[in-house]
Amino acid sequence: MIRKFSTKNPAKTRILILGGGFAGSNVLREAQKQFKGSDIEITLVSQDNFFLFTPMLPEISSGMLHASDITTPIRTFCKAANFCHAKILSIDVENKSVSVIRIFDQKESVLEYDYLVLALGSKDNFFGNNNIEEFAFTIKTLEDAIAIRNHVISVLECADQERDQILQEQLLRFVVVGGGFAGVEIATEINHFLRDATKKYYKNIDPEKIRVIIVSARDGILPEVGDELGKFALDYVRKSGIEVITNTKAVDAGEDHVLLSDNTIVPCATLIWAGGVTVDPLIAALKCEHGQSGRLVVDSYLRLKDYPSIFALGDCANLVDSKNNIVYPTTAQIAIKQAELVSENLVAEITGNESSLKQFDYHNKGVMATIGKRTGVALLNGKKIRGFPAWFLWRSFYWAHLPTREKKIKVGFDWLLSLIFPADIMTVGFIKKKTLSRLETPIYSAIERSIDQTPSVSSYL
Repeated sequence: MIRKFSTKNPAKTRILILGGGFAGSNVLREAQKQFKGSDIEITLVSQDNFFLFTPMLPEISSGMLHASDITTPIRTFCKAANFCHAKILSIDVENKSVSVIRIFDQKESVLEYDYLVLALGSKDNFFGNNNIEEFAFTIKTLEDAIAIRNHVISVLECADQERDQILQEQLLRFVVVGGGFAGVEIATEINHFLRDATKKYYKNIDPEKIRVIIVSARDGILPEVGDELGKFALDYVRKSGIEVITNTKAVDAGEDHVLLSDNTIVPCATLIWAGGVTVDPLIAALKCEHGQSGRLVVDSYLRLKDYPSIFALGDCANLVDSKNNIVYPTTAQIAIKQAELVSENLVAEITGNESSLKQFDYHNKGVMATIGKRTGVALLNGKKIRGFPAWFLWRSFYWAHLPTREKKIKVGFDWLLSLIFPADIMTVGFIKKKTLSRLETPIYSAIERSIDQTPSVSSYL
């Protein structure tokens, strides 16, 4: 039986926030400040009961940080708001209601709203390739990061025991698809972990046999930082031992290989996908105007054009920057700024003071990325920074934006410990298991099965 919930006090104005990421959690925190003491009911719905600080996910995969370092219970933010731990089933914009299913016991209910905030984030985009979706790891959630860590350590354990050199080489080949921030940061993080761990713990593995490969569809990596810094990053990444294949796409995969667009087959035991994102299917299904990648077209106040009581922000929103005539990118910095604006515009809407509505205008101060051990690149207000200063800026900026003092202390302490002690190689429970049952000796017997379906294969890596 589906239960229909309204507010405890029907006289209250109901604000419903969907999503607990940077966009949703910051709307929650800002709205509570704006409506402090007011007769407003705020509810946030998320299928995770924690806020995840995603910029530091790669450091979970390498074991430098622990899962609890970058996760904060959403209820910590709920000073006067309600939290609903549930999965969203559907959004009815005509009847102003949202259907949800409770995580624990799968009971369905309907939440009604007066104002709706859409902040559901994005999902991995596999561009319809079912094989890549099945066999690749992704790096968007906490479970993803832990799964990659456990898998990488298990592969090292297996490779250390493997006496067949061809099979060991396959085990020690790690392919990351995507030359943007996510792909480069996860590749460089696991590259240093692999080399440090093998030197310290794995006596039967030659660190020189480790091959971490980045497959980039572009003519380089990190296009967001510009040509000059992108070239510096590419050179540094290659010097650190990572191979970068440019102007190439991954078009298919199996449990023991990746097929590239130039018909090269890369035998491997690990594939990580960071090749693109798309909107949440719930957002894509809404019957309203959509922009690129299915994002919702909003006005300058971040409202849906046909539904002024609905706000969209972050990865959900398609808003054109009038100065540059480009759509605002989906970054955490922009989501935080949009959250501040949405909370202020909610006040203007609810109080009937539409003259105080504010338009979104954001000056992108810059972008940063880590590209290896104590090395990074940053483009800040047009100034190009590279090497240790950029890495230090990256760490300082994101450390300062951790949501609580407790998390700042824990992350800072773990960073300090990583300078003193070697990498931790303990696995912590399997969230996702990638089977290697088809790996055979010689390796080519497994690959030949895929060649039958790919007649124009030209070479092997």
